[in-house]
Amino acid sequence: MFRDVSGLAPRDEFIAAMRRVASSVTVVTTDGSAGRLGATVSAFSSVSADPPTVLVCLFAESRIAKAVIENETFCVNVLREHSAELADRFAGRHDGDVDDRFEGVEIFGDAGEVPMISSATAFRCNLQQVVRSGSHLIVVGHVLEVWDGEDKPLTYRDGGYHRVVPQNQNNS
Repeated sequence: MFRDVSGLAPRDEFIAAMRRVASSVTVVTTDGSAGRLGATVSAFSSVSADPPTVLVCLFAESRIAKAVIENETFCVNVLREHSAELADRFAGRHDGDVDDRFEGVEIFGDAGEVPMISSATAFRCNLQQVVRSGSHLIVVGHVLEVWDGEDKPLTYRDGGYHRVVPQNQNNS
């Protein structure tokens, strides 16, 4: 099933280099026949504006990946800069303290409808395509609705959360 991987960069070097790449912190949510789930994800990207399309990468064996495929809908919620605790919650770091990761989180969407986190910039999508690559699934969705949280995003780099700080664009 997998191609020969000889000649590729060593895994530990690849991981070390990727830790230095900053990425937006997102929570992927879904709801439907497979249930309402949410998980923190860092691999998110725009694919196309025509039609509006995004992708996320999910661990193939995860509950969120299986639920997104069965529900055929998902939302990518780009967390705002002061949402580290929310990112930790959906990463499972508080699962021993809360039964439902959505408990106390303000969301848009009725039961059975994909939740959009109210403080986030959100992209509600219909599942279009799933491609397996190694241990992960590349999940592609057409964007049905956008909610602009109008706030700076939370980012993740080198094992910690960071803020986006604009640089002065004047070259004087």
